[in-house]
Amino acid sequence: MSFSDDVRSAFRRGETDAVVQMSTAEIERARAVGDAAGEVEARYSLARVAIRAGDLTLGEARAREALDVAVRSGDRALEERPRHVLAAVARMAGDLTRARGLYRESIALDEALGRPETVNSETHNLAFCELGLGNLAEARRLFTLSRTRVFRHGWDEFVPYVCVAGAALASAEGDHPRAALMVGLADAAFAALGQVPDPDDAADLAAVRDAAIEALGPAAYAAAQERGGHLDPRTAFDDGH
Repeated sequence: MSFSDDVRSAFRRGETDAVVQMSTAEIERARAVGDAAGEVEARYSLARVAIRAGDLTLGEARAREALDVAVRSGDRALEERPRHVLAAVARMAGDLTRARGLYRESIALDEALGRPETVNSETHNLAFCELGLGNLAEARRLFTLSRTRVFRHGWDEFVPYVCVAGAALASAEGDHPRAALMVGLADAAFAALGQVPDPDDAADLAAVRDAAIEALGPAAYAAAQERGGHLDPRTAFDDGH
């Protein structure tokens, strides 16, 4: 496997120390041979680790370092991941209006690069901005668009995030029993792939859990979450949610 594949797999498994060690070594190697792509990937990975640890300031700084390398290289394709992280930091910091603009810029870049799967991922993130801004109808439209693409194209690695979106939307609509089901569905979907959520999605799931437990009580929440873990993601949305 390539460094990119290795480090991303380690991150998804939650192996933070391994990501840091691999990325630090890769920065040294890449700088020595003028490999901008390797350096960007490594700095991007360190940014994700910082964000997962809750240090948004450091995460943003590392993402900007990666973006600087990408811009100097003249290869616009290398800008995609750092720009994604900068948008995610803005969203996690609560600056949703800025994050919305950054995600729209990221979508435009991915469309120009001919990357439909990444366009879809950023559409999912844009939907969360709309949700946070109280634009439920637009958030629902974007989540539905993203989910439809995922199932149509068989983008299996994104299925857990479809479930995260379902949980967040149900919570925003005040349907806490369904939100709890969707949390269970998301947990099972991540486990099926041997992954853990990205930092921003983990924060979204935590917020949904807290709201559902408060609304339903711990026992009812646990029961609903357990039921959700046995649902099929491809049919769990058939009721129109």
